[in-house]
Amino acid sequence: MEPPAYRTSPVSFTRRGGRLTERQQNAWDRAADQYVIDVPRHGPSTSVDPSYVIDAPTLFSRTAPLIVEIGSGRGEALVHAAKEHPDHDFLGLEVYVPGVAQTLVTTLHERVTNIRLAVVNAPEALTTMLPDASVRELRIWFPDPWHKARHNKRRLITPGFTQLAVRVLEPGGVLRLATDWEDYAEQMRDVVTAAAGLDGGEWSPRFEGRPVTRFEQKGLDKGRTIRDISAVRTNP
Repeated sequence: MEPPAYRTSPVSFTRRGGRLTERQQNAWDRAADQYVIDVPRHGPSTSVDPSYVIDAPTLFSRTAPLIVEIGSGRGEALVHAAKEHPDHDFLGLEVYVPGVAQTLVTTLHERVTNIRLAVVNAPEALTTMLPDASVRELRIWFPDPWHKARHNKRRLITPGFTQLAVRVLEPGGVLRLATDWEDYAEQMRDVVTAAAGLDGGEWSPRFEGRPVTRFEQKGLDKGRTIRDISAVRTNP
């Protein structure tokens, strides 16, 4: 029999190349074994073997609330949050390896230990890698807006994605989103408010726990409105 097709829907990212700087390579060599999860693959280098499920207490050597950030980029928001909340554990999901390496640079500089990173396609991680009801907060800051109409199908926030979020969030857990692209913000709001298992989805005040990153500042400099959206996982 033919094996099942891998990835029947488009991914929300484009893999970018890029060599590590000397500083990033040094950080990777020093810290990747401790901070970067060795995810078993099932196809491309960002795939997740569907039989693999993380055990957060083992990964972090303790039991603590788990915060997951999708698209953690260079780690500015992730490391800031981990430093501000040493009693929480933080998992960053990112496909851009130099971004993960730069996160390691900042993690070592700030001397935080409550971070783990995974180079994965986020929907796959939410489908199988994360256990049910295991996440206190799921954060997605400024996902790619795929602003051309023909590319809108590649946007991350869809009805299917919200159901993955519902699966991994614990009851009372929070989905937090932010974007500087107005029509994507409106799509996010419509999708989240309609999602079964989530309460909320309207515009929220700016999340105080998110630092103004260089990416967000670019949007502000261009005169864009930053939209925050949050919703709470209801009891099953």
